[in-house]
Amino acid sequence: MKRLLWLGVGLAVGALVVRKVTQKAHSYTPAGMAASLSESAGGLVESVRSFVDDVRDGMAEREQEIHAAFAEGVAFDQHDAEPGQDPRSGEQGINPQKGVR
Repeated sequence: MKRLLWLGVGLAVGALVVRKVTQKAHSYTPAGMAASLSESAGGLVESVRSFVDDVRDGMAEREQEIHAAFAEGVAFDQHDAEPGQDPRSGEQGINPQKGVR
């Protein structure tokens, strides 16, 4: 009975080893390499799409900030400047009551 148990365990382990070796050997064939390259290229394309979407979202947000500043009648020249602040001197660039300084 013990021998039958060990025979079954040996057959199961042998089948698993043969399956893994076959899979690994397939990955080195031209078809396996093409599949691997296709998967990695698909991941790269998805990463680029994600980056482009993030850039578009940032552009839309920035455009909204610029439109809001324009609607208020204040200068919005630089990314780091607050709306209405002249980035060269730290003073107001446009005064809605007095116009451009």
